[in-house]
Amino acid sequence: MRSERRAPLSVLALVFGLLSASVTAAEATAALEKVRAYREAHAAEIVGELVEWLALPNVATNNVDIQRNAEKLKAMMERRGIRTEILPTLGGRPVVYGELRTPGATSTLLFYGHYDGQSVDVSQWHSPPFEPVLRRGYGGDWATIPFPGPGGRFEDDWRIFARSASDDKSPMVALLAALDALRATGREPRGNLKFLFEGEEEQGSPHLEEFVLREKDRLRADLIVTADGPVHQSGRPTVFFGNRGIMALEITVYGPTENLHSGHYGNWAPNPAMRLAQLLATMKDADGRVTIAGFYEDVDPLTEEERNAIAAIPAIEKKVQERFGIAEPDGGGQRLEEMIALPSLNLRGLRSGYVGEEATTIIPRTATAAIDVRLVKGNDHLRMFEAIVAHIRNQGWTVLDREPTAEERQQHARLVKVGKLDGYNAVRTPLDLPMAATLARAVQRATGGAVVKLPTLGGSGPLHYFDALGLPSVGLPIVNYDNNQHGPDENLRVGNFFQGIDIFASVFLWE
Repeated sequence: MRSERRAPLSVLALVFGLLSASVTAAEATAALEKVRAYREAHAAEIVGELVEWLALPNVATNNVDIQRNAEKLKAMMERRGIRTEILPTLGGRPVVYGELRTPGATSTLLFYGHYDGQSVDVSQWHSPPFEPVLRRGYGGDWATIPFPGPGGRFEDDWRIFARSASDDKSPMVALLAALDALRATGREPRGNLKFLFEGEEEQGSPHLEEFVLREKDRLRADLIVTADGPVHQSGRPTVFFGNRGIMALEITVYGPTENLHSGHYGNWAPNPAMRLAQLLATMKDADGRVTIAGFYEDVDPLTEEERNAIAAIPAIEKKVQERFGIAEPDGGGQRLEEMIALPSLNLRGLRSGYVGEEATTIIPRTATAAIDVRLVKGNDHLRMFEAIVAHIRNQGWTVLDREPTAEERQQHARLVKVGKLDGYNAVRTPLDLPMAATLARAVQRATGGAVVKLPTLGGSGPLHYFDALGLPSVGLPIVNYDNNQHGPDENLRVGNFFQGIDIFASVFLWE
């Protein structure tokens, strides 16, 4: 069989099948017990490496810090004998790329992750975001405790608070720790491993497509595996087979050329904030269903196997409603996983005038809404943008892609600027792909429990850029679902992190 080339599924079934595996189930179980013993004995050392890296700021817009993170990650990988390079992108942040070859291997896994992080508003954090702390408790009743020293034990429910604790540094450290633990059992991974860790995922991966196409020969593999994203809300180990795409836009409505006194001009001067609210209200009905023409038309329907996988997932709606204080969710009673299989329109921010202590009695000049649209298989981000623009026009608005001129302000009563920010499409791998099914069995072997199989993860990721290489993708998330990803007090449940090490070690055995 040809290494590093995508073979037909019938061949891959043999490559990844367990009947021809050189590691028996009993041997794998024994090896995984040794893996657990190793990571329990070295827990403080493993966490210490993660904490040291979390202390290095990695906000995606800071080029200097991103470069430092790339160099730190390269050093961590090289300590494991991974042949590693920092490769440039065309005008963007570098990719940290590594290879670990196994003599005689007939298959290759490519692991994807990202080492950049979201921006931080320090005033909203309970501790500095780049000074990792360990806490126990839950919700608003957390107590900071010292990190255990060498040989010390960690409780599963303890959490590490820091930016990128869950998104996405801990999965990469777990991969490296799994390699250490596996080698401590006297074994090496059965297949070739490749690693692609990018530095601008939190900015939409604007240069990843160019990099993938340029380096397509280097990146050839049988399957791409990402650990980005959280496990299912049930807490069960999770395998996901797709990522939503995303499209972002901003809508700005114009009023008077300057802020006007609401007493002198109220009831006469049009208020752009009110008009924007009225426009936004036309985009959804009372149940949260999007009313934009064509919004759901291009969706690829779920297969029977995908519908059965959703039906087998534990119902978590009540739990999640209680956790997040939601009395009645949108969707008319459909379960969360069914709603994730549909595109969504989210109003992620509004800006106009002043509120709180800064509030003043004015009619504001402009009002702006920031919107993101999550896409599923079948949607195209360009067509979706045009559908939204058409909807706005149908409400009687004159749509511009720039600031209006003075003449246009005089000619058109309802002026709006609509700007597309970024976008990419969704991916979804068939659930019956043999190698993906084998990975699911590896996860189950590592955790001893039922595995949640998600046809599509709720979040978005850049895996669609690998479609041009014919690379199917599967996700093995390990972090807790309530990790405050992208927000203040981002955190990592320690038990999830340690279980992730076991999962990756099992995948290395059974890839």
